[in-house]
Amino acid sequence: MSTDITIRPIGRDDIPQVLAFIRELARYERLEHEVLATEPDLRAALLGEPRYAEVVFACLGSAPAGFALFFHNFSTFKGRPGIYLEDLYVRPEMRGRGIGRKLLAYLARTALERRCARLEWAVLDWNAPAIAFYESLGAHPLDDWRTFRLTGPALEELGGRKPPGF
Repeated sequence: MSTDITIRPIGRDDIPQVLAFIRELARYERLEHEVLATEPDLRAALLGEPRYAEVVFACLGSAPAGFALFFHNFSTFKGRPGIYLEDLYVRPEMRGRGIGRKLLAYLARTALERRCARLEWAVLDWNAPAIAFYESLGAHPLDDWRTFRLTGPALEELGGRKPPGF
């Protein structure tokens, strides 16, 4: 069933598709109002120097059916890098074909090839289908950790100024 799925990195002409997937994912997560990314932002972050993140597409034939956006983090306890999966998305009409599993298997292989100690991600607590899928792969939630985020005015206040270009 998943034999016709290929995984490929994005190319220069793929930025509009990346942004489209981000918007589709945000709509599914009920967070579309928070998408501020633009094609120039993504081009600079994903294809510029330095590259802050990587993206791969899962394709059926030549058509992208889903994507994964990831970047490296670091485990001080392990003394090795890790991969953090920021976004994993498969179009609703393409689900159930092994695409998400193929994307995660690609990331797991990439983590091993890069000598990473872990592959991790976050999932919204109401997303029961995703949680069940991740658990079926052997992933487990880190219930004893809480995610904190500093953005907008609070980030600017703590940082002492608003950076140029914002």
